[in-house]
Amino acid sequence: MFEQKEPVSHYVKVDDYEIHVTEWGVDNAPCILMWHGLARTGRDFDHLAQVLSKTYRILCPDTLGRGLSQWSTHPEKEYCFDFYEKIALKICEIFGFYNFDYIGTSMGGALGMRLAGGPLKGNINRLVINDIAPEVAPTAVERILTYVGNPPSFQNIGELEEYLRTIYEPYGYLTDEQWRLMTETSYRRMDNGQITPHYDPNIVKQFSEHPDDYNLWGHYNQIEAETLVLRGATSDLLLAEWAQQMTEVGPKAHLIEIPGCGHAPALNRSQQTHIIETFLEHDT
Repeated sequence: MFEQKEPVSHYVKVDDYEIHVTEWGVDNAPCILMWHGLARTGRDFDHLAQVLSKTYRILCPDTLGRGLSQWSTHPEKEYCFDFYEKIALKICEIFGFYNFDYIGTSMGGALGMRLAGGPLKGNINRLVINDIAPEVAPTAVERILTYVGNPPSFQNIGELEEYLRTIYEPYGYLTDEQWRLMTETSYRRMDNGQITPHYDPNIVKQFSEHPDDYNLWGHYNQIEAETLVLRGATSDLLLAEWAQQMTEVGPKAHLIEIPGCGHAPALNRSQQTHIIETFLEHDT
């Protein structure tokens, strides 16, 4: 009978920064690298990773400036895809990920396009892009920056949970337990004793200092990996016409729309995990 193993936390060095990586299914193969969204952490994949870790070895990093990873000392230069790509390549080297699948939500999906169409073109077998195109809608970016760039502070965990339930409502249905997990993996306590979200507010400098970072059609067109695009049915970031275009150029992705979600599906329900399991297991 299969015995589910608990995830393991690792802290690895990349250019003198400590990067946190959660590893699931330690002794398994094949492998999956999962990468989270702009202001989130690798713990967002807990449900999906737990399901898939029965047969896969999985890495879920916290990007520089998020979660348990160190913050950048040069935010203007390092909160960008060039540096995130360097982190990803080093993590693959450290953990021996040479042929693997990749699942990325939002920013993590954009990073996946760069990797699969660039330095890891021959290493990524299957690519799952969760609710992002090779370009982003300006109105959606403006919405996200209104809360990411100036995170509020709270007196207690309960207030933070209420806030997260509001701004991440487009994720779709989460159980009370999942909302609580998100809250407990999304906070830091400040010097004044108040609580604020876990990330460095300077991560938004990616948009001002690296304005072309999300212009990725050139990378997308170079992807050879079998690709699945998931779109929240009411997403304001992955527009329907872009999702359709992703099925017609480059890897000519499979497209599945997730009902009851906006940006971005939480990948936490059986219907969603089944879609991903089926795609990863499909023989080309």
